[in-house]
Amino acid sequence: MALSILDKTDIKILQVLQENGRLSNVELSERVALSPSPCLRRLKQLEDLGVIRRYAALLEPNNIALNLQVFIRVSVDKSVQSRTEFTRAVQHWPQVLDCFALTGESDYILHAFFTEMNAFSSFILDTLLATTGVQDAKSSFVLKKIKNTTALPLNHLFAD
Repeated sequence: MALSILDKTDIKILQVLQENGRLSNVELSERVALSPSPCLRRLKQLEDLGVIRRYAALLEPNNIALNLQVFIRVSVDKSVQSRTEFTRAVQHWPQVLDCFALTGESDYILHAFFTEMNAFSSFILDTLLATTGVQDAKSSFVLKKIKNTTALPLNHLFAD
């Protein structure tokens, strides 16, 4: 099943699972109007194709004392070695949830959580800026969450 072969039922399965990934197969099959066996077969096929990457529990940061959310724009010198080292290093920083390579003024943007300002400061001074090739880091602190979702848009998958 290639992406272009996804039908409305597959797309509905994806929409429902993005809302609640803990549904049992019976609950899922009821929500997408399909019997359990074909529903499970389609689900397995979506997993095997890599359309469904993984399942996860989404934690509430404030309820586990991660009260400081930060976006950090990082500039790294242009050498291949520095970029490779930065890419390796960021994999070992548990505070960083996401790291994206960018176009524009900064080379990377990190999305990170910290317990408080001292933990953030220690990370910046002792870890990030101590990484070979890192030239600059500029931070923006999240004041208020306006929208937060993990659901990808799927409307473009419906045939016109």
